[in-house]
Amino acid sequence: MTTRGRNRIRNALIATGLTVASLGVAVTTAAPAVADGSYSGRAYVWGSGVLGADWDDEGANNVSTHRVSNVTCLWQFVLQTDGYLNISDVDGVFGDQTHAATVRWQQDRGLTGDGSAGRDTWARAGNRLHDLGVQPDGWRHGYFNGSQSSLPLRRSSGGNYQFWDADPGVWRSAAYNTRSCR
Repeated sequence: MTTRGRNRIRNALIATGLTVASLGVAVTTAAPAVADGSYSGRAYVWGSGVLGADWDDEGANNVSTHRVSNVTCLWQFVLQTDGYLNISDVDGVFGDQTHAATVRWQQDRGLTGDGSAGRDTWARAGNRLHDLGVQPDGWRHGYFNGSQSSLPLRRSSGGNYQFWDADPGVWRSAAYNTRSCR
């Protein structure tokens, strides 16, 4: 991707974040129960500092762990932006299609293709996070830079991630025990 293309994405993400904030779109912030099987023990995908390689302590999600969740939805968006799933496949349910796409994604990156988005898989995806800094809405904005498109992300001052769901145009909390996407 060219510098010009990255600048367009950055400007669009900033504008989207500011537009969402200025419209006063309500975002649910109630914390779900602590994530079972999570490496960090947190209920959300979590990070600190600049957006970058801070997905190295995330809980596993697969066909049996956090199968139906917004974390699965986030993972499916990662797969979609890298060309492994269609947008219509992003539903927050880690089924056979997501498993197969995860295996291919892992193998293409030299990881063990076990079909589980675990610590190593999340850490590898985290290497493709790009930071846009703290914006006037108080959130640290950035994006996952996929090979086909990009996924807008933001992180609260408390470290909890949200991802942009363009249809219907809302921020979704990346929670392990809640599913609100599609």
